Amino acid sequence: MSLTTDFIAELIRAANEADRLTRFEIKRLLNRSIVTIRDMREQTGIQGSNRTKDVLIDLHLAAARADALSAAEIRDAFLDAADIIRTLKIALDGKD
Repeated sequence: MSLTTDFIAELIRAANEADRLTRFEIKRLLNRSIVTIRDMREQTGIQGSNRTKDVLIDLHLAAARADALSAAEIRDAFLDAADIIRTLKIALDGKD
């Protein structure tokens, strides 16, 4: 498996264990997701949106509010990040 695939699996595992993670772990995973999505978008040439529907904006807000998020909100943020990363991985694999 690739590092990207491993990270997607890590996000999905974290989503399933959201109520058992520390706030530090949540912030760390969300911030890694943000960096990964930005890097992958740059590699694919896919630009994000500055609109309120861009997943990076949602992930930034979730990371900033990690202390106040419910387990369901944490799970949703991790699953959104995993979905976007998986989609970008497919796009990158198709470029090769």
